[in-house]
Amino acid sequence: MIYRKFGKTGINVSILGFGAMRLPMIEKNGEKHVNEEYSIEIIQKSFSYGVNYIDSAYGYCSGESEIVVGKALKGWREKVYVSTKVPTYNIEKRDDYRRFLEEQLKKLDVDYIDFYHFHSLDNTKFEEKVIKLKLIDEAEKAKEEGLIKHISFSFHDKPEIMKKIIDTNFFETVLCQYNILDRSNEEAIEYAKKKGVGVAVMGPVGGGRLEKADELVKFFKNKYHSSPEIALKFVFSNENVSIALSGMNTIEIVEENCNIASGGKFLAQQDKKLLEKWIEERKRKKEIPCTGCRYCQPCPSGVAIPDIFNIMNYYKIYGLFDYAKKAYNNIGKWEKDERKKANACVECGQCEEKCPQKLEIRKLLKEIHNTLFN
Repeated sequence: MIYRKFGKTGINVSILGFGAMRLPMIEKNGEKHVNEEYSIEIIQKSFSYGVNYIDSAYGYCSGESEIVVGKALKGWREKVYVSTKVPTYNIEKRDDYRRFLEEQLKKLDVDYIDFYHFHSLDNTKFEEKVIKLKLIDEAEKAKEEGLIKHISFSFHDKPEIMKKIIDTNFFETVLCQYNILDRSNEEAIEYAKKKGVGVAVMGPVGGGRLEKADELVKFFKNKYHSSPEIALKFVFSNENVSIALSGMNTIEIVEENCNIASGGKFLAQQDKKLLEKWIEERKRKKEIPCTGCRYCQPCPSGVAIPDIFNIMNYYKIYGLFDYAKKAYNNIGKWEKDERKKANACVECGQCEEKCPQKLEIRKLLKEIHNTLFN
C-alpha cells in the first residue's frame, strides 16, 4: 500500500480509503439492514492490505454504518484513522454539535474520532450553520478535550466556495468529489494542497458509474484490466490528492482496489493526455450540447429534460450503457420524485423556444426514450 502525507496533519494515510456508505445489505423482517458479519470481514480485509483510513457518517446505511465500523475496528483501532461526519443539515442550535458527537462516539465505540467533518457543506450551510451558530467554537472545544483530533469538512458546492471555506483556516482536511467524469474541483484541490489542507476525494469510480465503462478499457487496448482500475489510477496520479475513498462491498473489490493502490504505477502523463483527448473527441462528436441552464424548466408535462440529456451523455460519451439505462428508468420511480421520463412529452415545443442552444429537444427526447427505456 502506498501512503501520502495528509496536509499539515503530520499523518501518513493510505491512498485508498474505505468508504462505509455502501456496505452490503440483507433483508430482515421485510426491512433492509447491513450484513454485519460480511461487512466486518470486508472492512478488516482492507485493513490487512494496509488501508488505514475509514470514512462513515451519521446517516450512512440508515444509521447502521458507524455501528458496524466500530465493530470492525476491534483489534485495529491503533492502526486505523477513523473519519465520520456530524449531520450539519440537522443542526438547529449550537448544543446539537456536542449531542451528535457524543452519540457518534457511542455508536463507533471509540474514545475519540480522528477526522470529524461538517457533513455536506455548501455556502448556505457554512454561513447559516457553521458561522451563525459558532460551531467552530464547539469543534475546537471538542478537540481540546481530545474527543476529536482534526476538524474537517465534506463539500458539495462550487469550487470557489471550497476555496472560501479553506481560506477561513478553520479546517485541516477536506473531502470533495473528483473523478474522470467530474474534474470541476481539480483547481480547488490544488489550492487546498498549497494551503496545507489535506485532500480526500469521494466517488473516484464515479459513484459506481465507471464500474463497467468498457469503452475506456477498449480505448487503452486492454493495457488496463478494468475501468475501475483506470478510474482509480487517474485519481491516484493526482499528487494533490492524499486519499481516494472507495465504497467497497465485496472481498473481490477490496482485493482488486488494494492491489491497484499498492502497485505504484498509476496513469502515466501520456495516458492522461490520451484520456483527455479521447473524452474531448467523444464529446465533440457525440455529446448533446446541453449546458444545464434549465431554461427549459419547468416543463408543463414534468419532463426532466436536463437530467435526461445528462444521462444520455454518459451513455454516448463514456459508454456507460448499464448505468444510463438504470438511471433513466429510475426517473419518477420513487414516491417523492415528481420528474417524468421523455415519453411524457406532449410536444408543445415551449422548451425549444426557450433553449439558448436551439436543440431539437422533442426529437432528442424520442430518440433517448427509444434507446434507454426498458
